[in-house]
Amino acid sequence: MRMLHELRVENLLLIEKTQLRLGPGLNVLTGETGAGKTVLAHALDLLLGGRSRAGIVRPGAAEAYVEGVFDLPDDLRVALGERVAIDAEEIVLARRVSAEGRTRAYINGRSAGVGELRAAAERLLAFYGQHEHRRLTLASSQLDLLDAFCGPEQSRRREQALQLHAEVAALERSLDELRQQAGARERELDLLIFELGEIEAAEITESERLDLVARRDRLRHVEALRAAAFGGLEALTDEQGGAVATLASALGQLEQVDGVDEDLDPLIGRWRDLALEASELASELRSYGDGLEAQPGELDAVEERIAVIEKLCRKHGGSVESVLEHADACRDRRAELENAEASFEESESRLGEARVVLDGVCADLRTARVDASGLLAEAVRARLDGLAMEGASFRVAVESREPGPTGADAVEFMLAPNPGVPESPLRETASGGELSRVMLALLSVANDGRGATLVFDEVDAGIGGHTARAVGEQLRMLAEGRQIVCITHLPQVASLASRHFSIEKDTAVEPARTTVRALRDSEIVDELTRMLGADATDEHAQQHALDLLAAA
Repeated sequence: MRMLHELRVENLLLIEKTQLRLGPGLNVLTGETGAGKTVLAHALDLLLGGRSRAGIVRPGAAEAYVEGVFDLPDDLRVALGERVAIDAEEIVLARRVSAEGRTRAYINGRSAGVGELRAAAERLLAFYGQHEHRRLTLASSQLDLLDAFCGPEQSRRREQALQLHAEVAALERSLDELRQQAGARERELDLLIFELGEIEAAEITESERLDLVARRDRLRHVEALRAAAFGGLEALTDEQGGAVATLASALGQLEQVDGVDEDLDPLIGRWRDLALEASELASELRSYGDGLEAQPGELDAVEERIAVIEKLCRKHGGSVESVLEHADACRDRRAELENAEASFEESESRLGEARVVLDGVCADLRTARVDASGLLAEAVRARLDGLAMEGASFRVAVESREPGPTGADAVEFMLAPNPGVPESPLRETASGGELSRVMLALLSVANDGRGATLVFDEVDAGIGGHTARAVGEQLRMLAEGRQIVCITHLPQVASLASRHFSIEKDTAVEPARTTVRALRDSEIVDELTRMLGADATDEHAQQHALDLLAAA
């Protein structure tokens, strides 16, 4: 059994300081209207991570403080890890609220986030406020109750459905984005393919560009180059005074005295080299001049090729190097876009697979819900008979809907409070008192299995007489094997308590002060008498109180 052992409250609204030592079974808190019963409910809500509100701190105090000492269940021990000692048997949750509204949360004396406090407290407490029964009119609450009745395996299925639905939603968003980008991607890919094809077809290199520029300059000046070459050739080879003949004639004269004077011999060698160089130069000039003849259209072809290169350079950075770099970038981007297409197909495939798995889990959820719906309805009807709703009809309708985080089912609780009345959705047909009783019946049979302490804040409002007694009996049955804390105004409920606390307001002090104390057996009769609307001197009321306790 998971149990709240102690609840300490300081400077919270009317409460200056109080400490409740709670026990197993049914613990009730009673008191006059306005005495501050709901303050304790608010204290527990703070432990559950609820919001603080303005003016919650007792006037004159710097802060309010709420602390709960609970049994430490194994699952929470694992969840908290190093926050609890290995041999710890209890856990202390606390909340401080400053007069300015700032709050601090604590787990075992160590500072914690409000979310962490809430996560821990929700494993230990389940709070049902004055209007909590109205939650029964919500489809989500009805689905949760049916799934709780299905058992722990249903919880695993729901977790799986939640994860799969999130995965499907993420894949759908990704595919939508890819579809929206598809048109732009195709246009970009077409442009990349065109530009890359243009560059690859041109097969340009920097060395070719340099060669073409030089070749164009030569072809543009071919006649001038030819005239210059042949002019030089004529100067070397003219029969009437050409340099080659002149040098050869003089060489003949010099060679006649070769070896006579060692000072002249080097000069003769140089002259010989000069005559040979002139002859070779003349030969090369003739070959150069002969080779300058241009083919028809050759210059135009060179100009066209240079124009192709220059056009690509202008488009892609101004140089052959930048053109080739752009081509590499195009290849990389093309591969990326083509991979995006493959990614789209892969995402479509993954989405289809995830939907199939989700449909399978939804089918399992539905099977369990349909199988359990009749059993839950039957069990609730039996409980309602004991809550003064004999002959009431209760049915659980399970309808298909689009798959969502909780599966593909919509659940509707159908109620006919009286025999012969057509069934209608619970939200349309039940009064507040009937909703309270239906909630108790459901909590009795659709237990979530956690064994958490249940806190009821006047969920018995709007009922009385024999019905009140029946509600009390149901609360006591629900408290078997677990702890219930019930704030009530009904003596029929209070008389069934295992432990009874009284909340009293003292207006003789300024500001008014509320105290909470556990009642002794002799005091319980007086409190029940007060709850019956009489004072302690009313013997008939006293006897009625004793009768209630005797019948408990």
